[in-house]
Amino acid sequence: MGSSEQFREVHAADIQYAQGRISSVITPSPLQYCPRLSQQYGVDVFLKREDLQDVRSYKIRGAYFGISQLTAEEREAGVVAASAGNHAQGVAYACRALGIQGKIFVPKPTPKQKRDRIRVHGGDAIELVVTGNTFDEAAQAAREDAEARGAKVIEPFNSRNTVMGQGTVAAEIVAQLSSLGKQADTILVPVGGGGLMAGVLSYVADMSPATRVVGVEPAGASSLRAAIDAGEPVTLETIDPFVDGAAVKRVGEVPWQVFQAHTDRAQVLTADEGAVCTEMLALYQNEGIIAEPAGALSVAGLAQAEPGSTVVCIISGGNNDVLRYAEVMERSLVHRGLRHYFLVNFPQEPGQLRSFLSDILGAEDDIVLFEYLKKNNRETGAALAGIELARAEDITPLLERMEASPIACRRLEPGTPEYDFIVAG
Repeated sequence: MGSSEQFREVHAADIQYAQGRISSVITPSPLQYCPRLSQQYGVDVFLKREDLQDVRSYKIRGAYFGISQLTAEEREAGVVAASAGNHAQGVAYACRALGIQGKIFVPKPTPKQKRDRIRVHGGDAIELVVTGNTFDEAAQAAREDAEARGAKVIEPFNSRNTVMGQGTVAAEIVAQLSSLGKQADTILVPVGGGGLMAGVLSYVADMSPATRVVGVEPAGASSLRAAIDAGEPVTLETIDPFVDGAAVKRVGEVPWQVFQAHTDRAQVLTADEGAVCTEMLALYQNEGIIAEPAGALSVAGLAQAEPGSTVVCIISGGNNDVLRYAEVMERSLVHRGLRHYFLVNFPQEPGQLRSFLSDILGAEDDIVLFEYLKKNNRETGAALAGIELARAEDITPLLERMEASPIACRRLEPGTPEYDFIVAG
């Protein structure tokens, strides 16, 4: 959402002020050492568990602080917010706690779990409006509503107050590591609109200047990378909404200004959505952490950490709908090279399916999907086959056997229209 405020740098003192204002409501989240990831990547990995906040996300920090700063007149007029889900829960929580009426706009892809939690946290204090296909479309609707009614917009990332509130995450990290006699070499931060990264950058610049801040954004919505390439924030034409907590078409102007002021200590990585899914599943199966896609973004950036360093991954949120796990599994398997899809054109002769199973499939290959499609003529019949491999390298001999077989097989490549239509659709 747009912000008309003039940019002023954020410093540690500003963030400490915000920390004082929210401390009565927000308990510091745990900083937990992770043996598995530490061993896997050869670094000391600590997980900042923002998924354990009351609203299961760090977003409550900026939302509560921003609303706490309103004048009596602004509180009376009410607030408006747009969100992919987590900021909305923070706003809803704050509205109910502070006795302020709020109207919250979320895009249609927002998971039902997040919508339900918004209503739980806000109760009668909020009105929920579902509109638009992306966060940016919902933000436009929220801005128009606020202008029409004279309500105050509580920005999810593009506001100095929001950046100050989110920066309290870094204040806790620095203090928690200090109590262990440690200092972070790197803090990995998920990036959507950029508010959290801006807050972390602002705090460590003053209080832990040797710490680098690495933003990790989804490959399908890399708005900060686009801004870096263009030299200014730009609006992406399309985004993949899967990592819903970070699926933003345009990085915020205020976070961008902060980033520009600290480019000497900042770095930006992109993570494939499939890699994010793999980390989500690993966190769940090994540490029992229910991370949403954006919550696992930081962990997906660990592969580039410097060996022997101390690294903090911010687990930014845990609002994940259980109904999404089938898609999470699918994306992870495809990313790891274990699941592949083919159009198989069977000659309409006896024994062709038996031949496919015995001559083409390997001993450990498994069919996870088999669906006959419409027959084109009397001689052939097409089928969609999904095959799961035991090892990613097994794809090479599978393709060689297909090439040698009289049965015509065509591999469907992820990212192509036909793949998305047949498989994802």
